[in-house]
Amino acid sequence: MTQLNHYNTTFTKKIFPIVLVCDHVTNAPNIGSLFRIADAFGVEKIIFCGEGITIGRKVTKTSRATEKFVNHEFNTSTKQMVDALINSGYQILALEITANSTPIHNYKLDGTKPIALIIGDENFGISEPILNKANQTIHIDMFGNNSSMNVVQATNIALYEITKQLM
Repeated sequence: MTQLNHYNTTFTKKIFPIVLVCDHVTNAPNIGSLFRIADAFGVEKIIFCGEGITIGRKVTKTSRATEKFVNHEFNTSTKQMVDALINSGYQILALEITANSTPIHNYKLDGTKPIALIIGDENFGISEPILNKANQTIHIDMFGNNSSMNVVQATNIALYEITKQLM
């Protein structure tokens, strides 16, 4: 059996109506990894919100050049970006464990509206004012002692489930 690589795979390129909104995600390796998964899952755009977020050497090393292909922008205000997406007709999903969140595997997307998936800061998650703007808060069920997961790992799982529903 021959192992395929990115030069000879037969995957069909597709862009999904998904905008990934990063609420103060600042760790360079995480940002680089988000570019890679956004490319892998056909995300339309990444919006990095917060102060001083840049694409430096650590980001480009981790992203493996996907920062050149994935549409992205920077904005200091998550609130401003989420409000603009709401006004543009996006369904706003927050990936966070809360008292009212729905397990992602039980959530049924509205396939007629574009999606803004909000992910949060590596240490503190999504800020409460932004959580309150979401149409729905979704979480990933976990079965160990820990109640959190790395933001990139959680985003991988969420994008897999979302794109699976949109196929």
